[in-house]
Formats: sequence, structure tokens, C-alpha cells
Amino acid sequence: MKAPQPIPFASSERSTLGLEWELALVDRASGELAPHAPAILPALRHLNDDGDRVTKELLTNTVEIVTGVHHRVDQAIADLTGTIDLVRAEAEILNADLMCAGTHPFSQWFQQDITPGSERYETLIDRTRWWGRQMMIWGVHAHVGIEDHRKVLPILNALLTYLPHFQVLSASSPFWVGESTGYASNRAMMFQQLPTAGLPPQFDSYAEYEAMVADMTHTGVIDDFSELRWDVRPSPKWGTLEVRVFDGISSVAEVAGVAALVQCLVDDLSERLDHGQELPRMQPWFVRENKWRAARYGMDAIVIQNSEGDERLVTDDTIDLLARLEPAAERLGCEAELQSVRTIIDGGASYQRQLAVAARNEGSLRAVVASLVAELRDGVTATR
Repeated sequence: MKAPQPIPFASSERSTLGLEWELALVDRASGELAPHAPAILPALRHLNDDGDRVTKELLTNTVEIVTGVHHRVDQAIADLTGTIDLVRAEAEILNADLMCAGTHPFSQWFQQDITPGSERYETLIDRTRWWGRQMMIWGVHAHVGIEDHRKVLPILNALLTYLPHFQVLSASSPFWVGESTGYASNRAMMFQQLPTAGLPPQFDSYAEYEAMVADMTHTGVIDDFSELRWDVRPSPKWGTLEVRVFDGISSVAEVAGVAALVQCLVDDLSERLDHGQELPRMQPWFVRENKWRAARYGMDAIVIQNSEGDERLVTDDTIDLLARLEPAAERLGCEAELQSVRTIIDGGASYQRQLAVAARNEGSLRAVVASLVAELRDGVTATR
């Protein structure tokens, strides 16, 4: 084994926030995915003069909106929505709409085009073949600043206890290529088929993480640490912990809610480390089971809470978590956004709303797409 090379962890201000939101382009008439990103992105390249704000993704039907670094959730959301308005204006010229969900309800994966001219994407598809071609999925990523690299892995391990809560709140992929899957998040099951995706290992030290990256690089599994597409991962380039488990989130208000939840939870765990407390941690097999339960059952999942194996309905556990995080929300100025998570619990997650729309419209998945377009544009109307 080659000696691991140090992976510098960038200087980052504690609990600062950055968001990445993958949006799908859909044809206004048919609701099918539309390959318009190559036409839209050049018109918006000026937005990237001071850093990436609108970027390409694996498929030509997708654009990714990226914020700058912010202290408050409301600032990050204003950043997102300002950019989305500009993207929407360009999409309208092409008779396309924007929507977001973990999967498109009925478009076929084999009809989608890979973004040309990217060696990174070409290598991914060449290596993963059939599974890679099926990655017709969308997500939201939340970066939270970690001021000391020694904190990042203890916080990551603790966050895995709450991974099913994140997955349930954002679950938005009940359909796959025209079929109802019976899963709240089919995206979660799809994405983990890639060899470097899914749940992260639980490391005891940053040196162990560096050694693992060295092994994977030496054997050609990855070219660098950024190709580890874990559900939660260190992001040394930015000095952040990146939560990537979220399905594509259907509305601005829901993005604000889950962003506040992540920011507050990371800040709370960081505060506990500052006071010398040991953070919670669960056996990897419990973490894996929780991920499956959340993907399968969504809001009805009974999740494992701790290493002792206690269990509880995920929504009840989330409500108690919101109360515990109130001091962190006050510190970070996101009390309203954190409490908006209750709206998701009370009104229904995206997967529930999609299923309800289909049921009201004799199974029409075009109606589901129309509802997703409306939610991104106008906000959510509760279904329960």
C-alpha cells in the first residue's frame, strides 16, 4: 500500500451554508424530459464569473443551481431563487419548464443524452455502463462549514443516526419509468448501485480517511476524493461536511426547511464536541437498515434510534429533534425555516403528494409532472 498523501482541509467558518439544487428541464407540452441544458447554460455563463452558480450535470436535461457561502438559510434561499428565476426565463424561450423530484415519473432513461465534452462523465459511464446510464435522478446537496478537520468525521458518524430523517423528509421518487415502485425514495436505491456511492464508511480519524482515499486512488477506483459520492461526505476542498442523501426537493420552502435542519444539527453536534461530549454513533448495519426503511416506507418508517436498538416512528423522532435544535436555530437565525419542517410532516412529503395527484387523475403521470412544475414555481399545497 502506498503511503497516504495528506488531504488538506480548507479553512471554513463554522456552520456557514452552501446549497446545490439539481433541476430537471421538462417539455411544456408533453412533460417529458427536455435536453436543453447545452442551449441554456451559455446564455447564463456570466453568472459564473465569481464562481459556479449554474452548472452542467451528467444529463443534458439537467442544470444545477449553486449558491455562494452564507451564514443564514434565508440568504442561501434568496441566492437560489434569484438564479432559478434567470434559468426559468431561458427555459421558457425553449418552451420548457423546471421541476425537481428524485426521479422523473415516466421518462425513459435510455432516451436521455449524456452531457458531451466531459471526460469525467464519459469515464463514469464507461466504467458503470448499464447502472450508470440509469442515473436519471436528481438531488439536493447541503454543505455546512467545519472549522476544524478533527471534527468532520465525528460529526459525519453522528449524522448517520439522522440519515433516515433527511431521506424521509425529502423523499420524492415513488415512480420510475412509468411505474409506481412502492418506495418513497426509489432514487436512494438506484444511486447506491454506483461503486463509490451510498453510505460512507465510519472512520475513527481523519488519517483513516486519507488512507482510504490513497488506497482507492492507487487501485484506480477513483482519481481523487471528489469522486466518492457518498450520502454524507467530507468536502476538503471547501472545508465542509456535505449531506447528499436528499432526493430532489420539489419546492423552495422545503429546501429551506431541510437546509435549516442540517445546518442546526451540524452546529449542535459541533457545540457538543466543544464541550467535550461524545457524539452518538450507530453500528453500520443499523445505519444500512435505517436507510432501507426510510426509502421503502417514507413517513411511515420505524427507525432505529441508537446503538442499543431502540425504535420509533421517524416523524415522532423528528418532531422531538426539532425541539432539541431550537437553541441552534436561534444562534443561526433560522428558527422559522427549521419549524417549517413540521409543514412537511403535517402536510405530506413530495412522494405522498405525487401519489395523491396520480390517484386523483386516474393514474396520470403527466398530471404529476404538472404538479411538480407548479410546486417549484408557486409552492406546495398540502394534500392531508
